[in-house]
Amino acid sequence: MSFTSSLASSPTAQTVASPAMPATQLPVPGFTEVAKAVTPAVVNITTSMGDRGHEARGQRDRMRERMEEFFGSPWGPFGSPWGPRMPQDQPEHRRSGMGSGVIVTPDGHIITNNHVIDGARELTVTLPDKREFKGKVIGTDPKTDLALIKVEARELPYVAWGDSSKLQVGEYVLAVGNPFGLNSTVTLGIVSALGRGRMGITQYEDFIQTDAAINPGNSGGALVNARGELVGINTAIFSQTGGYQGVGFAVPASMAQPVYDSLVKTGKVVRGYLGVGIQEVTQDLAKSFGLTQTQGALVSDVNEDSPAEQAGIKQGDVIIGYQGSSVQDPVALQRSVTRTPIGTKAAVKVARNGNEMDLTVTIGEQPDSTKVAMAEQGSSDHPLAGVAVQELDRQTARELGFTKKTQGVVVMDVEPDSPASQAGLTSGDVIREINRQPVKSLKDYEKITSSLKKDQQVLLLINRKGASLFLTVKV
Repeated sequence: MSFTSSLASSPTAQTVASPAMPATQLPVPGFTEVAKAVTPAVVNITTSMGDRGHEARGQRDRMRERMEEFFGSPWGPFGSPWGPRMPQDQPEHRRSGMGSGVIVTPDGHIITNNHVIDGARELTVTLPDKREFKGKVIGTDPKTDLALIKVEARELPYVAWGDSSKLQVGEYVLAVGNPFGLNSTVTLGIVSALGRGRMGITQYEDFIQTDAAINPGNSGGALVNARGELVGINTAIFSQTGGYQGVGFAVPASMAQPVYDSLVKTGKVVRGYLGVGIQEVTQDLAKSFGLTQTQGALVSDVNEDSPAEQAGIKQGDVIIGYQGSSVQDPVALQRSVTRTPIGTKAAVKVARNGNEMDLTVTIGEQPDSTKVAMAEQGSSDHPLAGVAVQELDRQTARELGFTKKTQGVVVMDVEPDSPASQAGLTSGDVIREINRQPVKSLKDYEKITSSLKKDQQVLLLINRKGASLFLTVKV
C-alpha cells in the first residue's frame, strides 16, 4: 500500500512505494506463541449423569438456592457467579454438563473446578487434537471448588505452574477454555484485582479478578500470564445476565497448587487448623473492644479441645498477628492458617482488654466437618435417597439459629418427590435420630443409613426451628 499527499496532482510529484516485506518476516503481534503453547493442554470435560443426570444437575441448583435462602447471597441482583443454570428438561440420555480442565503433568493429571464434575458418573476428556479419554476423579476439594482428575496417557501437552504471588494489577493475562463448548478459546485481559475474598463463592477465597472474557464452559480452564505459566483456574463470573460482563474470578495458583499436591499424595486436602470462629472487625466493634483500628480477626467462638483453646485464645480476642506478620482481616488469617503445616508451633498475637498478648499455638489438622454425604442417586428404593446432609458444626448451628447443644446433621437438600420429601423432610431440618439411634455426627449418619434395607420404614427425629418432630419415611 502506498500513501500519496496532496501534491500528487502536480505533474512533478512522484509517489515512492516502500518495498513490501515478505510475509514470513513480518512480526506477529500479540500473544500467539503463548496461545500455541497453552491451548493444546486445555481440555474439554463433559459429564454424564446417567438416567437421572438432569435431576442431579437440578438438585445442585436447588441446593444452591437453599444455601442462599439460609445464608444469604452476596450477589444480590447480580445473579449466580456460576452463570445460568442448565435447562432441566434435557433428554435423559444426553450428557448434561460441560466445562474445561488444565493438564498439569504429561502423564494426564488434570485440574478443574469441583462444580464441573460434581455428581458425574462418567467423565469424558477431549483434547484439542480430538483424542478422547475416560477421566477418573482422584480427589475433590469443594472448599476451594477444585478437583483433580486423571486420564491414562503419556507425553501429553501440559501447562507449567506459575507464581501467582508475583502477579500485579494491570498485568496481562489470558483465559483459555471452552465457553459454550467452543473449544480452545483464548481471551485477553488484565489482572483487575488480587486477593478478592468474602464473595460467597467458595469457603476459601483469594481470587484473582480479571476482565479477560470468562463465560459458561470456561470453568476449570487456565488463566496464564504472558509467559504462558498457569497462574489461576477460572472459576466464576459476576454477571447480571449469566454471560461475560468484564468481571471474572480465578483461583490463584498459590492456592490451587497445594490442593493439587495434597490430592495427588493422599486423595484429600490437608489443612492447618486453629479452631476458632472469626469475623471482621467493624468500626463499631473496634470501639466496643477498645481498638484503635479495624485490622485483625475478631474471635467469635473457640471450638472445644481445639488448638486455639489449648493455647489460651478466648472468645472476644482480636487476632492481630500470625507468624510475625500482621493480620489484616479474617480472610488473611484463614489463608495463612490453612497453609501452615500440621504440628507447627505458630506465634499468634492477640489484643485482649486493651492489651496485646503473645501466644503459641500448635497447629492441628482441620477436621472434615463440611463434607456432604449423599445417598446413592441410583438407589431410588433407598429410604433416604435424594437427601443431602452436612455436619452441624457450631458455625452452621449458629447461622441456622440452633443452640450449641443441638447435635445432628443438617439437611441441605431434599430431592422433590423422593420418599423423604413426601414424608415432609425439608432443607434446614436437623436429623437427631434414625430409628431411635442417636445421630451426633456425619459419621453416625453414614453408619446408620448404610445398614438400612430396601423397603424399610424409617423413623426420624428431627429438630425444626427449635421444635422436635418425628417423621416416618416410607418407600
